[in-house]
Amino acid sequence: MSLFRSNYIRALILGTSVMACSDGKNSVGPSAQGLSVGEPSFTMGTGSTSTPLARATFSDPKDQNFNVKRITGDWQVEIKSKPAFDIAVQSIVFRPGGQSGWHSHPGPVFIQVVSGTMTFYESDDPTCTPIIRTAGQGYLDKGDHAHIARNESEAPAQNLVTYFAPPGAALKIDSPRPGNCPF
Repeated sequence: MSLFRSNYIRALILGTSVMACSDGKNSVGPSAQGLSVGEPSFTMGTGSTSTPLARATFSDPKDQNFNVKRITGDWQVEIKSKPAFDIAVQSIVFRPGGQSGWHSHPGPVFIQVVSGTMTFYESDDPTCTPIIRTAGQGYLDKGDHAHIARNESEAPAQNLVTYFAPPGAALKIDSPRPGNCPF
């Protein structure tokens, strides 16, 4: 009888847990975002291969306000962070027709087109104007709104991508289609 009672209690707890999680009120999935069940809440990338090359945390143990400034003649650069930041680098190869899916980043991302041609679109551009970059050119994504990277050419394209992010943060944040572009 105690074995039956123990299994009954486990089944009751499991059933209650499933019902509590299935009402959608506290869910972080598509239903909580006002989307219908089965509709994806973000877009998926296709036709690309990512190879992480390195990631490191930069901080100054003597001062929580990280600040590097360099001035050489008329040129200057400054990097500030509080308290620390990661720099991560990866190589991404896009096959013809490949795309990243709509996404954003937790910080700025410097994209170097190493070979081929890439086309970028911004979610905050109501005209969906293509931004085309070819080998040797760069594209800066500030990370503050969604964008998509697409290889609309007939040849493979390779990007070398450098991310600035909070320590340990995910580098890519998938986003829903913004509605300004047909894709």
